[in-house]
Amino acid sequence: MDADILAHVAEADEVWHAGDIGPGSILEQLAARKPLRAVWGNIDDTRLRREVPEDFLFEIEGLKVYMTHIGGYPGRYSPHARKVLDANGAAQLFVCGHSHILKVMPDRKRKLLHMNPGACGIYGFHKVRTMLRFEVNAGKVERLEAIELGLRGRATPA
Repeated sequence: MDADILAHVAEADEVWHAGDIGPGSILEQLAARKPLRAVWGNIDDTRLRREVPEDFLFEIEGLKVYMTHIGGYPGRYSPHARKVLDANGAAQLFVCGHSHILKVMPDRKRKLLHMNPGACGIYGFHKVRTMLRFEVNAGKVERLEAIELGLRGRATPA
């Protein structure tokens, strides 16, 4: 955990974590500060996999959200994500992680917005640590911002 991440958390109403959490203390630190919605990622241990789901489907402010870690991208979704999207339909926002590449793009076929916040941790193959901030108002994503936290491997101690 790093001070820059916590500064952005302090400004949020909620925190959503798209997996690859790492130590369980990360979840504890986030949940102690704000309501937390999280899914586990491929690096997460069995303890975390018992604490948070693989898939999280929820509605907030009239927006239907699906969050999972390994999701892929529009036209190239993972088989698991495609199965969940097909079974549950009508997701308007799909949030996933895994690639460590920040990417936001529409899926015109499914009529949803796809978001991958990249990676804000100090480990991994990404070069720049990133996260997303946005508002949900009346079923719409608004004021979307990509946040750069500096180079991977460098963090401001919390």
